[in-house]
Amino acid sequence: MCALPKISEAEFEVMKIVWKYAPINTNEITEKLLETTSWSAKTIQTLIKRLVTKGALTYQKQGRVFVYTPLVGEAEYVNQKSRSFLKRFYDGDISAMLSAYLENNQLSEEEIRHLRSLLSKDSE
Repeated sequence: MCALPKISEAEFEVMKIVWKYAPINTNEITEKLLETTSWSAKTIQTLIKRLVTKGALTYQKQGRVFVYTPLVGEAEYVNQKSRSFLKRFYDGDISAMLSAYLENNQLSEEEIRHLRSLLSKDSE
């Protein structure tokens, strides 16, 4: 497994847009993020440039616009971050994590039902 680029929380918000809508141009990314954040267009452009520099995004110039596509897969990135979180905080033990969430009432009844459903499907 190759090391994925380190992506900040703000950069991750940009990546979520690109993953969902790629290929997507700068103006479209900016439009979508202006709807959900208080960032300026200049801040968004800076985040996009950082992601290109880090190797998370690539682009093609099409006329007068830049069109971006991800070089990092969403599932791959989320899986690596999930494993890293689990290892860092729960020594890799998912049972310990779930126990902590259950003991602190962090899971709703609906989430518990969903987990039970997932576990019962896996054992079939």
